[in-house]
Parts: sequence; structure tokens; C-alpha cells
Amino acid sequence: MKITPIEIVHKTFDRKVVGLSPEQVEDFLKMVADELESVIQERNALKEALREKELSIMEYRERDKVLKDTITTAQRMSEKIKEEAEKEAKLILSDAQHKSDVIVREARDSLKRVYREISDLNRTKTNFEVNLKALVGAHLDLLEQQNKFLPQVSEEIL
Repeated sequence: MKITPIEIVHKTFDRKVVGLSPEQVEDFLKMVADELESVIQERNALKEALREKELSIMEYRERDKVLKDTITTAQRMSEKIKEEAEKEAKLILSDAQHKSDVIVREARDSLKRVYREISDLNRTKTNFEVNLKALVGAHLDLLEQQNKFLPQVSEEIL
């Protein structure tokens, strides 16, 4: 059974011939009522404080959950970005390796072509020199024959 401070203050007792002092009883009841009122107010204040603390704890738990979720999301994003960067780096390296292989192969092919052209030019030069020497030799032979023939012809004419 709950009793309020107002009920304590307004409580009446039956009167007997040999009884208690009504003033003392009323003073005591007033004191008990005041003390009960104080206890009730303190209890209500503690309940309110407890409710506020529970709300605060709920807010902190909510914030903690949000922070944990944010950290987890950031970690996932970081891993994803890292994986994508590694894939891109591998693609770039692979592409660069392929391009360098093509450049080296083309350079080697070009060098082979230049060596072939030099070899062809040397053969052409050698053939030209041989043919030129043969032509010069043939002309010299003709000149010698002409020199032999001309004095005879000029003596015959004269």
C-alpha cells in the first residue's frame, strides 16, 4: 500500500482518555510527511537522472555503432581502392612491358635492316668497283690499241 505525504498529514486518529499528545502526533506526522516528500523527490530526481544517463548511454552506443560502421566502411573502401590501384599498376606495368618489347623488337629489326642495307651497299660498291676497273681496263686497252694503230695509220697517210 502506497502512502503519500498528504495522506500522512491529514491522517486522523481516534481520541482516548489516556492517549498521546495530539500536538506531538501532528508534529511527528508533519515531520514524517516532510521526510517522505523529500525521499519521494530524491527518488524522482534519481529516476530522472537514471533516465537521462540511460538516454546518454543509448546515444553513446548509437554513436559507437555509427563510428564502428564508418570505420568498417572506410576499411572496405580503403581495401577496394588499394586492390584497384594494384590492378591498375599491374596493367600499367604489363602495358609498359609490352610496349618496351615492341620497341626493342622494332629496334632490332631496324638494326638488322640497316646491317643488310650496309651489306648490300658494300656488295654494290664492290661490284661497281670491279665493273669500273674492268671498264677502265677495257678503255686503257682500247687506248693502247689506238695508240699503236694511230701511228701506223698516220705514217701510211703521210
